[in-house]
Amino acid sequence: MPENPKYSFVVPAYNEEKNIPLLYKRIISLMDHHKSSWELIFINDGSIDKTIQILQEISDKDKHVKYIDLSRNFGHQAALSAGLKYAGGEAVISMDCDLQDPPEVIQQMIDKWLEGNHIIYARRQNFRKDSFLKKIGSKIYYRLMGKFTRIEIPKNVGDFRLVDKKVLAEINQMTEHSRYLRGMVAWTGFKHEFVDYHRPDRQKGESGYTLGKLAKLGMDGVFNFSMLPLRIGFLLGLISMISGFGLLLYQIIDVIMTGAYYHLYKWLVVILFIFMGFMFMLFWIIGEYIGKIYDDVRQRPLYVISEMKNFE
Repeated sequence: MPENPKYSFVVPAYNEEKNIPLLYKRIISLMDHHKSSWELIFINDGSIDKTIQILQEISDKDKHVKYIDLSRNFGHQAALSAGLKYAGGEAVISMDCDLQDPPEVIQQMIDKWLEGNHIIYARRQNFRKDSFLKKIGSKIYYRLMGKFTRIEIPKNVGDFRLVDKKVLAEINQMTEHSRYLRGMVAWTGFKHEFVDYHRPDRQKGESGYTLGKLAKLGMDGVFNFSMLPLRIGFLLGLISMISGFGLLLYQIIDVIMTGAYYHLYKWLVVILFIFMGFMFMLFWIIGEYIGKIYDDVRQRPLYVISEMKNFE
């Protein structure tokens, strides 16, 4: 049987026909300095451009390059999970295909791993040319996750990281469908370290992470690793009670001191409408949790593979 590679690179790709050849060349340049074996696993996540044709051409020429072709677009986290499942390396590096995760940073990650760390996060030191809304949303999100999650999820890190095969074994045993791999990796609790870097802007193609997809990923993180949304109900209920008693006290004092008379129902109608909105919001939150439970209970596969190449 062939020996397992020492290093595995896992790269989800969605409409990345322009970036795949560039990333491949930079990985080759990096690994030319290593005598250890390695593999480069691309996961084609239902691309509609020439991504799969380019992967076929490169994998025909170089057996280091392997690909998993999913039957449709299952999303970044599902595609990344597919690659992690089939990665055979002692150290597994996950990264994006758009060259915003510079391969040159990987050598520093390998050095940290060789020192005995099991997880090495690539930590961004700068913001990309994102919209103001994305930047503010990101800051608020990480602050909330830091305060209210049951585990410590590192700030300013994405899915660019190196994990030891011990960590990978634990990740591959997790079966939840609402994948938030940043939280799942942190949950394992293995010894970790950081490599700081400046993330470049995308040069070719367009990002597959729209604002809506980022919002969904953020909700997966909150709902999977925090009970904060459910506890909002207690806070809103407390506000409702205090507001109600405060309004009642105000009415009593106003009547006693001034003898004023006005229709209380006008105020009550407004308050009821406000708190009906809060109740519907809570129903939505509870529905999210129930929906995630339903997804797991159905036990459908996280992804469907159409084709695999260069895997033994």
